[in-house]
Amino acid sequence: MYDGPGPLTWGSLVTAWEPRAFVIAGLVVSAGLYLWAAMRLRRRGDRWSYARDVAFVVGGLGTIAWAVLGWLGVYDDTLFWAHMAQHMVLSMVSPVFLALGAPITLALRTLPRRQRRGLTTALHSRPAKILINPIVGAALVFGSPFVLYMTGLYQVSLEHDWLHDLMHVHFLLAGCIFFWPIIGVDPVPGRLPYPMRLILVVVSLPAHAFLGISIMMQKTLIAGSYYEALGRPWGVSLHEDQVTGGGILWAAGDLVGLLVFGALLWQWSQADDREAARVDRHLDRAARLARQPNAADRDEAAWAVYNRQLAALAERDTGPTP
Repeated sequence: MYDGPGPLTWGSLVTAWEPRAFVIAGLVVSAGLYLWAAMRLRRRGDRWSYARDVAFVVGGLGTIAWAVLGWLGVYDDTLFWAHMAQHMVLSMVSPVFLALGAPITLALRTLPRRQRRGLTTALHSRPAKILINPIVGAALVFGSPFVLYMTGLYQVSLEHDWLHDLMHVHFLLAGCIFFWPIIGVDPVPGRLPYPMRLILVVVSLPAHAFLGISIMMQKTLIAGSYYEALGRPWGVSLHEDQVTGGGILWAAGDLVGLLVFGALLWQWSQADDREAARVDRHLDRAARLARQPNAADRDEAAWAVYNRQLAALAERDTGPTP
């Protein structure tokens, strides 16, 4: 006999929630530590963008709360498409906002010296260099769903709550490993040049689309025996539920990927502008030094600096000379 949640309505989208003390405590502590560190930084006169606060707390932790504690968490083991939406939020949306919040940078600027050195050492360790890598992240984000949905693993996770929770953690960590070096601003290992990041995003985009279309066209139900035994008496049929879930995987993967691609282009242009301004400042400084009549290093040394900066500027504009 069916003992799951009631029909999904517009009202339940707002009212349905699943109170989980451990998740709530983790989110509250994470938000509190981040905001306390940001406030401490500002009180000592350092700049820290409020947009980063919003990105981390609202965009990152907020979407995690919505996916796990809100209606997606209530219906994630009842409707396949709700689980798929939850999957995409945890792996493709929350990690982007967490990365834009720059929590590692915040920690490095506020932690005591000893803890800061420990964090820096951990970031430069061999395991970190291997794990925090966009290629490894791409394999996890775009490869794991094939293993999950094309084997019996998904049904096993539905039948064991601890494995279902572990799967949520995996989605989130995989997304962080992929997006942190791609779009984040933290000093993490595995940072690729902007052209390589764009190529990696473009190459990875079709993976979700391919799997989503495969799920939509599949005649056999994924975790069919579980959903049939569940006996949900309301809503769409099991087959329609699966088709909708495949469509969400396809559409959401492409949409988020295109948004990340656009954000990367913007970050690249901003980085070029900052580099151009930095080179121009050095050129101006070197030119002023060279014009000083009584400077000890007026001639050869000053003009050498000036010429090096000119060469750097020319290489930036036209590319390296052969």
